[in-house]
Amino acid sequence: MTTLTDRPNTALLVIDVQNGVMAESHDTAAVVGRIEGLVARARGEQVPVVWVQHSSEELPVGSEQWQYVPRLQRADGEALVAKEHGDSFEATDLEQVLAEAGVGRLVVTGAQTDACIRSTIHGAFTRGYDVTLVGDAHTTEDLTAYGAPPPGDVISHTNLYWGFQSAPGRTAAVVPAADVAFSG
Repeated sequence: MTTLTDRPNTALLVIDVQNGVMAESHDTAAVVGRIEGLVARARGEQVPVVWVQHSSEELPVGSEQWQYVPRLQRADGEALVAKEHGDSFEATDLEQVLAEAGVGRLVVTGAQTDACIRSTIHGAFTRGYDVTLVGDAHTTEDLTAYGAPPPGDVISHTNLYWGFQSAPGRTAAVVPAADVAFSG
């Protein structure tokens, strides 16, 4: 259980599923489809959906690249966290958003696996959150030209090691989208 007291709720994090990020990502259509399904389920179960949106030189605020992919639309009242760093907690109001909603457990989806996803799941875990990574609902682009493994291997490796994370009073897990349980 989370080490955050009086925070029994779960939130779905949708990180950086933006046009410019997803344009070259691995298995984009399937990943976006699974995230779309999770968003619908979370809304149906009244689980907070928190949208995280990165800005940078490549993703200038207001640009087409910066926009979320068309299949994913934030509903009125759902939190939007603007960020400029890999870890969605760094220099953002994410912690405040989660605290106000009584959230101590995160279900994480989005992009990119080897950057903002990894930074955020580690950042959340060290801050006391239980963190479930949705193993088939995160992705990355092909960076093999720079010496990285192929994207499928990056995703698989992240799923492998995250499933073995441990720390006192917290849990880490990897589950496929079809097995996500927002309660419990």
